[in-house]
Amino acid sequence: MGPNRFADAAKFMMVNPSARRLLAAASDAVGYSVMNRFRDSEDDYSEAAQVAFFVNCVALAEWARERYGLEPAFCAGPSFGQKALTAFTGALPFEDAARLTALLARRTAEYFATEHRDLVTLSFVRAPWEALAPLLEELTERGEWHDFSCYLDDGFYMLTLRAQAVEEFERRIRSIGGLPLYTMRPPMHSSRFSGLREQVADEVLGEFTFSDPEIPVVADGDGSVVRTGEGIRNMLLDGYVTAVRWPSVVATLKELGVTRLCVAGPDRLFGRVDCTVSNFEVLAADPVRAMRPRT
Repeated sequence: MGPNRFADAAKFMMVNPSARRLLAAASDAVGYSVMNRFRDSEDDYSEAAQVAFFVNCVALAEWARERYGLEPAFCAGPSFGQKALTAFTGALPFEDAARLTALLARRTAEYFATEHRDLVTLSFVRAPWEALAPLLEELTERGEWHDFSCYLDDGFYMLTLRAQAVEEFERRIRSIGGLPLYTMRPPMHSSRFSGLREQVADEVLGEFTFSDPEIPVVADGDGSVVRTGEGIRNMLLDGYVTAVRWPSVVATLKELGVTRLCVAGPDRLFGRVDCTVSNFEVLAADPVRAMRPRT
């Protein structure tokens, strides 16, 4: 999930039959009009934006099944995609997964309203490890805490650090030929957020019973294969404190014999990075493609 603006997704949500059906079901589950709240929200990662992203990912996975004639052998849902994964694989009924998406977004916003308010997550690209490592050493020498939140590809990372340190770190990234992309607040996927993990475990996930997924899942944190409902629950919790490691997911899928990868949802990332396109035939299932007439 990148910045998920209303204009990018609204037409698909209103026109595609699966999206309309799932949008209505999600709105009933969360108790408000997801479309209206999404339209009015000003935060890229608002609760309504996250529920809308969840709806679109599931709807586009259904579209891809029909359009491409796919029957998936494995499923991965990196970062925000975990909630769509729980619905698509049958680990939770769709309505429960919609409600879970809203509750997790709400609890995360409440947590970061008072905790770790000085931290953000910065994404950047074109930063090879041999050039990046000295910059990280500089941060350590200055006493600046930092933690990797996502390993996305060679030279493509997301790092959590203090907001006050971002400007200088961006300057140093540019000095090695790198490109800072986006600063995300609240931050995500860091060992420092164990308090949020505990709150979600104690106060949110207890309301839900996870079934064994109908499609085996490749966990985004370490590339392990998850086949049980308890494993899905633990994967959701671990996502709060463990970095996403997309190359590990790619490695596992290759070992499992996967040759085609369908990326279902609005995507500017996982279907485009080198480690994906160099290892799989990539089939895109995004709102723009799904709106094109069948030829």
